[in-house]
Amino acid sequence: MAARLPRTVVALGFVSLFMDFSSEMIHGLLPLFLTGTLGASVAMVGLIEGLGEAVAQIVKVFSGAISDRFGRRKPLIVLGYGLAALTKPVFAMAGAPATVLAARLADRLGKGIRGAPRDALVADLVPEDRRGAAYGLRQSMDTIGAVLGPLAAMALMLASGGDIRRVFALAILPAAAALAILLMAVREPPAANTSPPHAGGPRFNRAALGRLGRPFHAVVALGVALTLARLTEAFLILRIAGLGLAPAFAPLALVALSAVYALVAWPAGALSDRIGRRHLLTLSLGVLVLAHLALSLANGLPAAFLGLVLWGLHMGLSQGLLSAEIARTVPAELRGTGFGLFNLATGLATLVAGAGAGLFWSGIGPAATFGIGAGLAFLAMCLAAAARLRG
Repeated sequence: MAARLPRTVVALGFVSLFMDFSSEMIHGLLPLFLTGTLGASVAMVGLIEGLGEAVAQIVKVFSGAISDRFGRRKPLIVLGYGLAALTKPVFAMAGAPATVLAARLADRLGKGIRGAPRDALVADLVPEDRRGAAYGLRQSMDTIGAVLGPLAAMALMLASGGDIRRVFALAILPAAAALAILLMAVREPPAANTSPPHAGGPRFNRAALGRLGRPFHAVVALGVALTLARLTEAFLILRIAGLGLAPAFAPLALVALSAVYALVAWPAGALSDRIGRRHLLTLSLGVLVLAHLALSLANGLPAAFLGLVLWGLHMGLSQGLLSAEIARTVPAELRGTGFGLFNLATGLATLVAGAGAGLFWSGIGPAATFGIGAGLAFLAMCLAAAARLRG
């Protein structure tokens, strides 16, 4: 399947792999660094995660619209990845939760700048009948990085005697590799295949937004429902650590989740090109219900790891599907804007979900928090079953 996809799509996959390698070296230890080393509350962890993801998604609105307006994707992609790389050493130097919050916001700002232009570039390069495979491949490679990053973090923790700051400092190396691949191997298609240049490019105004249509808004509503049904990975790490996993091995939580995610995302995306997306998305949300229940009812590490494996299966089945639907439902010249607005809506939902989960966790405990998540996932599953997605 990869041989049928453009080289730039594969190169973007490697960029995602190395940047996620870098990010997950930090992310796998960050909740424990915040609560253990810096003395932050779980509610603060939830706020940092929610705000960070919300910033990333909100910025995608503007970066996507700018890439449509000027007909160029790569400059914004380079800016976004470059900013994320520059934040890595800041985590190592942080002496207070506020510094971590600032670094996290800057890192997610970079993610927001690059996200919508990158997704639009994939759609520019790949015809509709292969987009599920294209988004699935990029997501699988991204998630391979999410496996390698925590494994590297765990090895460095053991080798350094638990020096979290050293692990954070070394995260700059894979980030630099991602930037090098991006600069040398990613090429935009001819301008005729993408948005018009400045003089005639679409504007971010009411007329342009009105062209997006009801099918697009239905996909956005489904994305919001799905986002509200998820907890961020920080809560998964805190849950498994609370059940007895030592801090040095906490990144194993992300390894278990991401390994399944990486194995499933590309084949699931390719399958959706053939059989449609509605049934796969509905199935994925049913799996998310089971993952929440496993983590809610877990009284030891085996049950918790089962929940993480199910969570990874849900992510692999679902993550590329809505991207392919956005690319299908918006006009070609408004792809960046469409991806940006989709991510704005899901970013705000992430902020609500992260802050709410932190408050519930502090007030009623982790088991009840995951129980609430199971109920929200069930509602999202019902919405997906009734949605008019491709297939």
